[in-house]
Amino acid sequence: MLQDSELLRFPTKKAAFITHFPIEQYSEPREIRHWDRYIQFGVYAALQAWDSAGFSLDNNDVNTGVWLGSGIGGIGTLIKAQNSIALTNSRRSSPFTIPMMLANMAAGIVSMKVGAKGPCISPVTACATGNNAIGEAFTAIREGIVDRAICGGAEAPLSPIAFSGFNSLRAMSTRDDGGACTPFSLGRDGFLMGEGSGVLVLEEWDSAVKRQAEILAEVKGYGTTADAYHFTSPDPEGNGAARAMSNAMLQAGWNPEQVDHINAHGTGTALGDIAETKAIRKCLSHHSQDVLVSSTKGATGHLFGAAGGIEAVIAVLTLQNGVIPPTLGLTKPDPECDLDYVPLTARKTDPVRILSNGFGFGGHNAVIALEKV
Repeated sequence: MLQDSELLRFPTKKAAFITHFPIEQYSEPREIRHWDRYIQFGVYAALQAWDSAGFSLDNNDVNTGVWLGSGIGGIGTLIKAQNSIALTNSRRSSPFTIPMMLANMAAGIVSMKVGAKGPCISPVTACATGNNAIGEAFTAIREGIVDRAICGGAEAPLSPIAFSGFNSLRAMSTRDDGGACTPFSLGRDGFLMGEGSGVLVLEEWDSAVKRQAEILAEVKGYGTTADAYHFTSPDPEGNGAARAMSNAMLQAGWNPEQVDHINAHGTGTALGDIAETKAIRKCLSHHSQDVLVSSTKGATGHLFGAAGGIEAVIAVLTLQNGVIPPTLGLTKPDPECDLDYVPLTARKTDPVRILSNGFGFGGHNAVIALEKV
């Protein structure tokens, strides 16, 4: 993991670190040391969700699937192994190097931990990964492939190479005045990087009712599209993002006026926030001026492949608690970002239907529609 002292050499000097999480609750130290940090995050979040859903670790069921992705995978392991080989002039590395760095390994280990013998799939669609994982799991349940699924994303990207690369792309904020990572703001200059995992357990409705499970929310729709435009920049008109939102709404059976809140992708980049604003206008038409939109990345940082999972959890909590999270740091909106972004302070209301957006490098767009129960 990147150390605080290492940040000093980069233009961006802030990140959202996780300082402690009790992974030992679910795993032995001898096992954990062979897991990359992203795997540890994914396993911990997945087993938390599995416990919360009321299942045991010896489920051993062919009707349970895992859709758990990562945008970057075990980059920390890769860097450590490369440095070790270079410094020692050795030809050998740990036999755990390859398993630890694979982007599918968090999903594989989760399936082993819970005995999930259905599909085990790891989407890699950059910052749309978490939403694609949830959406594909939802689709598999709808089509009768599985009865339940563990789904979301995990990411541990805080490394020198990631900082160097994103700084070179001018995607990360270099401000040190409280204005870093302020989505939809005038003068915004990018995101701050975060780490962690967000995981949901989805279950077929009748199955959940039969076992008297606590149902927190219902996934109603899923839309995924490609911009087919540029490898890092979004379609400036937001066409692909708008189609993904519209497709999620169509599958959910919603009209634009029924959408109460959008958890925006909202990274704080100059191009991305404007494109997403245009997409919302296209998708919701005149209702775009009434819908409450907010980006939570000012609080969490940008978790790349885990962003969709974290933000789906936030959306579920929004439905349960009736509180729209704020867009932090939004003191002066960009005139081209002219929607209600719930600036600075959370807003008490009673949302019933939420769209959660995820858009990634490569032109990947994925949107899930969540409804209160």
